[in-house]
Amino acid sequence: MVLTKVKSPVLLITLFVFQAIVCQMNDPGFEDLVNKLVDKAPQSFGEIDRAMRESRTDTLRMRYFLEQSKKESYWDGTSYAYNQLGVYYRNISDFSNAVQLHEAALEAADKSNNIEFRIMSLNMLGAVYRKNDGIKAALDYYQEALKLAESIQEPNDYIQTGINNAINGIGNIYKSLEQYDLAINYFRNSLEYESKLGNYRGLAINYQNIAECEEALGKLKASLENYETSLRFNEKVGSERIEAVSSYGIAHVYVHLDMAEEALDRLEAILPVAENLGDPEILSSVYIHLGWTLTRLEQLENAKEYLYKGLDISERYQLLANLSQANTFLYDLWRELGDYKKALGFYRAAQSAKGKISNDRNRRYVYDVISRSEVEKRSNQIEMLAKENEIVKLRLRKNKNTLLVSALLLALFTIIFYILYRQYQLKSDKKLLTLEQSMLRSQMNPHFLFNSLNSIKLYIINNETKNAVHYLNKFSKLIRKILEASSLKEIPLAEELETVELYMNIENIRFSNEINFEIKVDEGIDTHLVKIPSLILQPFLENALWHGLSSKEGEKSVFVHVKKGEKGFVKIEITDNGVGREKAEQLKESKVLKRKSVGIEITKERLDNFSKDYQNSFDVEIFDLFDDQSKASGTRVVLHVPTI
Repeated sequence: MVLTKVKSPVLLITLFVFQAIVCQMNDPGFEDLVNKLVDKAPQSFGEIDRAMRESRTDTLRMRYFLEQSKKESYWDGTSYAYNQLGVYYRNISDFSNAVQLHEAALEAADKSNNIEFRIMSLNMLGAVYRKNDGIKAALDYYQEALKLAESIQEPNDYIQTGINNAINGIGNIYKSLEQYDLAINYFRNSLEYESKLGNYRGLAINYQNIAECEEALGKLKASLENYETSLRFNEKVGSERIEAVSSYGIAHVYVHLDMAEEALDRLEAILPVAENLGDPEILSSVYIHLGWTLTRLEQLENAKEYLYKGLDISERYQLLANLSQANTFLYDLWRELGDYKKALGFYRAAQSAKGKISNDRNRRYVYDVISRSEVEKRSNQIEMLAKENEIVKLRLRKNKNTLLVSALLLALFTIIFYILYRQYQLKSDKKLLTLEQSMLRSQMNPHFLFNSLNSIKLYIINNETKNAVHYLNKFSKLIRKILEASSLKEIPLAEELETVELYMNIENIRFSNEINFEIKVDEGIDTHLVKIPSLILQPFLENALWHGLSSKEGEKSVFVHVKKGEKGFVKIEITDNGVGREKAEQLKESKVLKRKSVGIEITKERLDNFSKDYQNSFDVEIFDLFDDQSKASGTRVVLHVPTI
């Protein structure tokens, strides 16, 4: 979702003033409270919050307090009111107005030079951008808030709360980047702060976040325990929002544990709470999970009604994650009903939403990094042109009229020629770039590109510059090799082996360099003479990593062995010591986020097409490996590559 301004600031403030006047006319008791608070003008967040606690979710009262604070230049009260109003708009997914209000709160905090309110406003802005997938902006705000809060030598409870909110926000960013183990570490760190502060709401939210991460990792029992812990802490807080999110999270886990009846009871109980909250994201999630649960219970008509309700809200507010889920469950439902044409339409819509989520996150982050470099580069170019222009002017002033006219004409023709030449160059560069991108798409798996960028991006986020540069160099070398091969129909096996070694080095980042990878070529085989299509081995290595080794504990290894085969063939074996195909399928079914691979089928089609130029054809065999106790001990893929 991209932030767009729904209302102009002038219109928004005018609405605030009008509603504040209505509030003043109908609530004289609150008016007296506000007047006393503005006259006293406390600078502590705690003192203001104690006075306004019962009214902070009432937008009419907050707008009245805002106007009175602004009128008396009481900037601490102004910042407080703007932030509370921003929280209201954030909770109803109106992110544009939420950003405007939190920015106004930050400006008011700057005017009063109040560190407490500045930290709060920075954290609030981080929260809005995080919910809207503005990863880089959110991280910048959280880090600025954390740096400011940690600079205080003896922080009070509210400053410590600011530190904790920043840590929690960074944890949520890792969760959105699917780095669940790292996210859990941040949430556990946040739990320590919440315990010291005695903040039951914060404890409930952190246990809820940990439960979501464990659910995504397939740790269903641990996830269920943490959801229950979240609800126990929430009993002391009474937050309907926490109750709703944890309850439909528990229901989601119940369905995966084949407890659909219990899940349905949970969801039906929480539905009125979700409807009362008015948060589109929560309400659509409850509708979608109700539809999914009813589908499991084979109550298909009722399931259809709830899924379409959830889909409608998700489309209206462009909630991409919910949109993907709703379309996925509708695909399952219509497949059950036997309407495969409709099912296919929903499947495509689900894939489109998933792609947009991944593309938006990567595009926004990479664009932000690149644009900074481009701005600096263009500024230097403008400065150089400005200096050259000054030199030309000084020279022209020294000449007589005839020389001046000649110089002006010459400069004019030069500029025109330069502009035409630059236009021609830009058109040529654009055409070349388009061709290069087309060739790159035909040679490279986009899923791997996103994974690689995500891994390198993680080092950048963690400020691990050395590792980032090291792996970026490897990544650039890999891309260069692919670009070189993209114009060739076939490449030597030696080049392919070098390419997959680079690929494994980059993928190993996401496995904390736990994978032992080895390539062995038997004597008598000249890999420079064996020709194969480019990147033909990568999908098998990817399968070994993500389906065989990602869920394995202990030593992990992948072994590529090139040996002589039957006459006219070279045999390439790819062996991993993973959990085996059967276990991998079971683990995949238990996970919420399923990774579907179609690379093997595509690879087989490419091999079939490539075989047309050979007397013999390529062949692929996949074997399950077992130890002495007949337990799965890995998988072996064998490629028979023709040499004549």
